Amino acid sequence: MNFYVIIIMVGILLLITLILIVIDKLLGSSGERTITINEDTVIPADGDESVLSNLAKHNIFVPSACGGKATCGACKVRLYEGGGSLKPTEEPFISKEERAQNYRLACQVKVRENIKVKLPTSLLHIKEYKTLVTHIEDLTYDIKLIRLQLLDPDTIDFKPGQYVQLKVPGIEIERAYSIASNPKDKNIIELIVRMVPHGEATTFVHRALEVGDKVYITGPFGDFYLREETNREMICIAGGSGKAPIRSILMYLKDRGMKRKVKYFFGARTKKDLYYTEEFKKLQEEFPNFEYIPALSEPLPEDEWDGEVGLITDVVDRFTGDLSDAEAYLCGSPGMINACLKVLGKHNIKDENIFYDKF
Repeated sequence: MNFYVIIIMVGILLLITLILIVIDKLLGSSGERTITINEDTVIPADGDESVLSNLAKHNIFVPSACGGKATCGACKVRLYEGGGSLKPTEEPFISKEERAQNYRLACQVKVRENIKVKLPTSLLHIKEYKTLVTHIEDLTYDIKLIRLQLLDPDTIDFKPGQYVQLKVPGIEIERAYSIASNPKDKNIIELIVRMVPHGEATTFVHRALEVGDKVYITGPFGDFYLREETNREMICIAGGSGKAPIRSILMYLKDRGMKRKVKYFFGARTKKDLYYTEEFKKLQEEFPNFEYIPALSEPLPEDEWDGEVGLITDVVDRFTGDLSDAEAYLCGSPGMINACLKVLGKHNIKDENIFYDKF
């Protein structure tokens, strides 16, 4: 190709790019805009950033378990004005009914115009906490317990079952982790973190985080928490690091005398994937209305396992009868959650009595 032709083509491409940038500016996709929250609070916003980022700059923290990558759907908010059309990245998370009410993912909506948003009042009380790492413990070969002492603010109120988001320093991402500690310990947060291959946050926790480090968390978040207004029988199901919120719930119930009947099913592959077994066996001895049922899906010969064997959902199916007046608390992978919903449905549990967070 002629050298001059190449130069002309490059020049044309540069000119087109410049024109697009100018059009972008004229149409108002960058620069300062405003976000009106619940019709009574107005904050300035950067048009080059998302609703999620702009809110966070003003200490308004919308949950985002994936750190704003449009893979969790947790940052769903309702827009009353502005926001443009729904993006393909949002479509899997927004139902037909939600689209009619203009629900959007806050991480995907740029503030290209003034926007009005409706937020739950509870989100306006979410805080960012500076914390000190005081303890790191290996629970299994791929699961660690992290204890954080709150520095500023130095106390937190949360419901057993809720989660916080950990900010990974240096790479500006956040990940959601359920709180594993007792709600009465208001200046301590414990997290149970399982290593995820190639996971940026879990790699940081498992390979880089040390006692004495200072990290930031935001929270508490989540509609998955103990419902205290009833005395229904409770079915708890978890796997892997999903033991965290159930542990917090059980600590809370223990402090109050474990007045409700609770069956706790925990699924693992082999014996080396089990942890806190003695803690829950001791709780079972102390409270006859609490039953801990661990199960291994692939026990090894050297495990010498004499407990339940099979997928945890199969074990739940064998050990439960009619659940029409029971509550279920679930924590695990999305696949495990979906499998649990099916087996619980077989036992007549009501949808409104099933609680979980998908992240």
